[in-house]
Amino acid sequence: MHAVILAGGKGIRLRPYTTALPKPLVPIGDRHAILEIVLRQLAACGFTGCTIAVGHLGQIIRAYVGSGSRWGLSIDYATEENPLGTMGPLLTMRDRLPETFLVMNGDILTDLDYADVLRRHRTTGAGLTIATYARKVHIDFGVLTTDAGKVVDFTEKPSMDYRVSMGVYGLSRTTLDGYTPGLPLGFDELVLDLLKAGDAPHAYEFDGYWLDIGRPDDYDRANAEFTTQKSLLLKGA
Repeated sequence: MHAVILAGGKGIRLRPYTTALPKPLVPIGDRHAILEIVLRQLAACGFTGCTIAVGHLGQIIRAYVGSGSRWGLSIDYATEENPLGTMGPLLTMRDRLPETFLVMNGDILTDLDYADVLRRHRTTGAGLTIATYARKVHIDFGVLTTDAGKVVDFTEKPSMDYRVSMGVYGLSRTTLDGYTPGLPLGFDELVLDLLKAGDAPHAYEFDGYWLDIGRPDDYDRANAEFTTQKSLLLKGA
């Protein structure tokens, strides 16, 4: 099994932590980088190969990760010279990827079974499988429904339940057919194109531990929780 880790972003929302370090290498706890945790998890799930898409401060990631042999992985790299969006980097490496593979952001902490996501993707035959997570948003206002200048309904401080993308996907190489390497391609564009073509992505619903480390508050939470979550995140690794 093969995984692609997207690690080329500048981590602007996580500054000042990412001023000198790429976001996937910011430390969690007293000894682990986010990317190290992810690589150990992938190896424990049975992945043997990994391509890391690098850009901003990519040389530091290369120096830290190397060949991946210390985790039992064979790791190569794809360099993003210009911003290509979430899925754009995959187009530049398409010809060296297997028919089905895992794609994930390099800045998430989760106990998701990555191998099961890829197995499910292969089973469903969908062009794209999206790992999803339930979120609840509390609205701190009274919400009005209006029609023709009149209030026809009112809800006091409602909650909204919805599912979000976890930043982990199962993808088939043929799904990238028709897109031009070197041009930006966003996750949103790919999903909308698949829906338009009648090839609806499959949803892999997950309700375990998941934290997207995108902002300083998220990073502080990750460090605060890591001691209690370490055995969960690194089980079998």
